[in-house]
Amino acid sequence: MRSVADAAATDDIRGRCEEYAPRMRPWQFFGGETALALYGAPLPEWPHATGVHVCAHRPAREPRIAGVTGHRLQHREPATREHAGLPVEHPARAWRQAATTWRVDDLICAAEFLVSGSRPLSSAAELRDEIEAMGDVRGRLSAALRDVRSGTRSPRETRLRLLLQRGGLPEPDINWTLYDPRGRHVAELDLAYRRWRIGVEYDGRVHAQDARQFAKDADRWDAIRAEGWELVRILNHHMRGDGRVAVDKVRQALARAGWRQ
Repeated sequence: MRSVADAAATDDIRGRCEEYAPRMRPWQFFGGETALALYGAPLPEWPHATGVHVCAHRPAREPRIAGVTGHRLQHREPATREHAGLPVEHPARAWRQAATTWRVDDLICAAEFLVSGSRPLSSAAELRDEIEAMGDVRGRLSAALRDVRSGTRSPRETRLRLLLQRGGLPEPDINWTLYDPRGRHVAELDLAYRRWRIGVEYDGRVHAQDARQFAKDADRWDAIRAEGWELVRILNHHMRGDGRVAVDKVRQALARAGWRQ
């Protein structure tokens, strides 16, 4: 689920790109973080401000105009595609290009978006091939790719999983489905520790603002507990700072279930 802030940032970038597009030369295209934004990938959190990046391959020239960051890329066979009516860099290439300014966790979130869903925009193999073909960026891409998992549905879930693993906890299953003894669907858990019957979920702002959704979730939480599972709900403020509060909440639940570090 995308946050309101992510959606607003994407809409802003798309509007700026559509405004600039008529001025682009045939060989120019949107790349890097701009391309990722146009594909709908999660963007770095505040205070990062996503800009409009327009690229061209040598010997063609990049734009030099206020409000647009131009990039003159090394000579290479273009791999641009049209997306929403705009010329956009290939997803795997755009991901690598973003590494010049993005942190590792931002790259992980974007990569998981690209490789997940019913129609992935890329694959882990394509991302790896891009690193091998064009080189790493200060080791960030290889470090990110090691922690990329398919199947995630929101960047906050990804950041929560990374927080738990770096806090010394086991790696959980992602979006794991819980069934009752008769094989009936109970719930899909954001993160699941099956061995200890612990579910972990990130509850975003929508759960607090939508009364109908909140009521539905409350019934779901009861159904999960009825199957002998403990559900740990993590809210945004639990992940602030170093995220120790979130890690401690899950660590305590695992300890109650018999896990020992």
